[in-house]
Amino acid sequence: MPQVLICSPDKPVGRRHLITPPLVKQFVHERQLKTQVLQPGNTNELKAFKEELRSAYPEVFIVASYPMIIPQEILAIPTSGTIGVHPSLLPKYRGPAPIQYAILDDESETGVTLFLMDEKVDHGPVLASRGLEFSILNFQFSNLRQKLAELGAELLIETLPKFVERKITPVPQDESQATYTKKFTTQDGFVDLEKDDPQVIFRKVKALNLEPGVWTIKNGKRTKILEAGIDRNGKLLLRKIQIEGQKPKSI
Repeated sequence: MPQVLICSPDKPVGRRHLITPPLVKQFVHERQLKTQVLQPGNTNELKAFKEELRSAYPEVFIVASYPMIIPQEILAIPTSGTIGVHPSLLPKYRGPAPIQYAILDDESETGVTLFLMDEKVDHGPVLASRGLEFSILNFQFSNLRQKLAELGAELLIETLPKFVERKITPVPQDESQATYTKKFTTQDGFVDLEKDDPQVIFRKVKALNLEPGVWTIKNGKRTKILEAGIDRNGKLLLRKIQIEGQKPKSI
């Protein structure tokens, strides 16, 4: 059966703005997989690939960490449907930032959900879900994202054969329990070291670094808070900062 990868376009990365392909495309090329790679830049370009996707006669699409809203006409192409891999225990934390919200809300647990995608955001019936087997309280965003990616891959490998063989009955989500997330802005990363709760600042540092980043105004200068902690008395400890115009420094 033909394999098709749809991913974001290559983009400039780093100070030198080197044009760099997405990691998943790099994976395909490094292993010389027989996979067709399509890289639409917007929804209209994605729709333009509709007939090309149909001609592959796909049985299932799998969507993970894709930044674009996928039209229903694309989701409906596979004979068995489109499976979404979402890093939360749906219906909680639908939307683009479930991992960051779990950290900001001081959740002790989270997990991964596989669901049949429809035209609504993270709304379709659930095929399988699994929670992490440890507390997430001390995890930074980047570490937690990696753990959830690994868990999602494991769950998908276990679930996909059963799904294709029609051995799984999709279960509708409980809409009364649904919560939503949004993309973060630069302003969301602002903290007031004099007024804000130290625990709130600490959770922001864990959740919002490196994007959009956590910052404050210190001695009249914009200062990024790169690493922080909490001492026994509940006081915030700044461990690594970067004052505007200077290099990062440990404290």
